[in-house]
Amino acid sequence: MDYKDLNFQGLTAERQWEVSEAFPVLMRKVYVWMTMALVITGLTAYGVATSPGILQAIYTNQILFWGLIIAEFALVIGVSAAINKLSLTTATLMFILYSVINGALMSYIFLAYTASSIATVFFITAGTFAAMAIIGYTTKTDLTSLGKILMMALIGLIIATVVNLFIKSSGFTLILSYVGVLIFVGLTAYDSQKIKQMLLQAPDAGETAQKLALLGALSLYLDFINLFLYLLRIFGRRE
Repeated sequence: MDYKDLNFQGLTAERQWEVSEAFPVLMRKVYVWMTMALVITGLTAYGVATSPGILQAIYTNQILFWGLIIAEFALVIGVSAAINKLSLTTATLMFILYSVINGALMSYIFLAYTASSIATVFFITAGTFAAMAIIGYTTKTDLTSLGKILMMALIGLIIATVVNLFIKSSGFTLILSYVGVLIFVGLTAYDSQKIKQMLLQAPDAGETAQKLALLGALSLYLDFINLFLYLLRIFGRRE
């Protein structure tokens, strides 16, 4: 359902205008922030991969490596849990910092896979993501139940991935990659619908609503990155 089709019965003319004007502004911000984060992550990953000193420091210093991983979790939890207390500027800077750290940790892909396969998988990911985002945005079917199932499946995937760290089964890794693709394809559609519904209720495009848009951008960014990494494990060609 498009925002123009909403039933604004009972709202003043001024309130109707505010809702209809705020929504497209906020949706644009979601995808601008998401794209910005992806660009930052990609540039950081490539920059670190082409800087032997930085690359060696990250992957040979266990304290630094795990420190970056912990920082990633702390930033995501911090932005998500404290978004109401943070200013828009602070939340945006935390999102940017997360994108940089994630890029640094993803730099290994340029050493593990050929540049052509990385590019190919990126475009496959972009096409798949766009299709599912459109489906989630336009469908009239409520995806809430699907979202709950996918979140439970994601928890199972995380547990299975941890177990596989000890098993180290290449066959199991491939199976988990296919499962991961299915989960994040579904989550892309679910998150797109959830973000749309959330922003449709925004009274204006003020700072509070923009912080919600930033959270939406973070969700879609994570969907895209995870979908890309799982597809890369399936289709990526090794050096």
